[in-house]
Amino acid sequence: MIPINNLYTSLEPNENSEVFTTLFQNNSLKIESIRSWLKTPGELYNQEKDEWVLLLVGEARMTLKDIEVNLQAGDYCFIPRHTPHRVLSTSKDALWLGVFSS
Repeated sequence: MIPINNLYTSLEPNENSEVFTTLFQNNSLKIESIRSWLKTPGELYNQEKDEWVLLLVGEARMTLKDIEVNLQAGDYCFIPRHTPHRVLSTSKDALWLGVFSS
């Protein structure tokens, strides 16, 4: 039997934190759900992998390189490897889907 899970039942983060859950991973691909509740800027990322990210629920502010962007539910973007980026703030209910590839 193939297990069925639900993206919307993942753990909720505490204030100013994020919860990362790996949904699928193989040698070249990783898919994560990310729940965020940030009132202060999060970690600065400069990753080894390409990332495609979709904000499923909520709102967020982030920087890509030095450009600040506001995201609403349904917005997505591609972040090439070694592109500095940081989530500045999110609504309490922010839920992301991140796809990482080599």
